[in-house]
Amino acid sequence: MEPVHYLVTKIEGDYAILVTTGRPEAVEAPVALALLPDGVAEGTRLLWEDLEYTIIG
Repeated sequence: MEPVHYLVTKIEGDYAILVTTGRPEAVEAPVALALLPDGVAEGTRLLWEDLEYTIIG
């Protein structure tokens, strides 16, 4: 699977709203906070690779 870059645009309750970056069309996806690394906040950039999210600078 190809790595995907995301931006956390909003946190609503137990979910973060992620938007893809670096692609022709942005796709919005809700993801449970329990699946994301500690320290995720609005504006955090994430990399999804090998079925795991990591925070990137």
